[in-house]
Amino acid sequence: MVAVLGETTGHLALVSLRDRMRNDPEGLTILTERPRIRLSTLDLKNMASLPDGSFGREYLRFLEDNSVTPDSRTQVRFVDDEELAYVMLRYREVHDLMHTLLGMPTNMLGEVVVKWFEAAQTGLPMCALGAVLGPLRLNARRLQSLFTSLGPWALRNGRRGRCVLSIFYERRWDQNLEDLRQELHIEPPPATLHPSRKT
Repeated sequence: MVAVLGETTGHLALVSLRDRMRNDPEGLTILTERPRIRLSTLDLKNMASLPDGSFGREYLRFLEDNSVTPDSRTQVRFVDDEELAYVMLRYREVHDLMHTLLGMPTNMLGEVVVKWFEAAQTGLPMCALGAVLGPLRLNARRLQSLFTSLGPWALRNGRRGRCVLSIFYERRWDQNLEDLRQELHIEPPPATLHPSRKT
């Protein structure tokens, strides 16, 4: 239902994201070639051989540490325009890459922080809804961390960062993660969260 909500309420945001991608040479290449991020398109052996600190190695570590797979993203069914449907699909497929770029695990606090970033970055209503409702599931200590540190950091970086859908991540696996963050105008996270904590 969250996916359906995102597709049925996000038309204006998808148009804006598509236009941002069209106005970026790398984003335009993505719209033209329409790459997919799936286990079948990832060279996991090569990614495992990359040095620590490289974007590909850290993304693979994120997948392993959090027991997630890029294949869990649902297909787009309720966006009629083919190009806008691809923009929505690309948003879904880069979600785990956002966790890697932001240094956030898949626990509730990490997910909420990513949603705050995505809401500021994409303008998608479902991201804003997740950013508003997600904190309701956090305990007092994590709420304090969200509102005093992680949340403002996520909003600031989401607003000022380069459009994250305009990055051809599949061609940047060997790039140093910190260098990629600098290129995208994303500051290092103010706190380290660990994947084992689910609240």
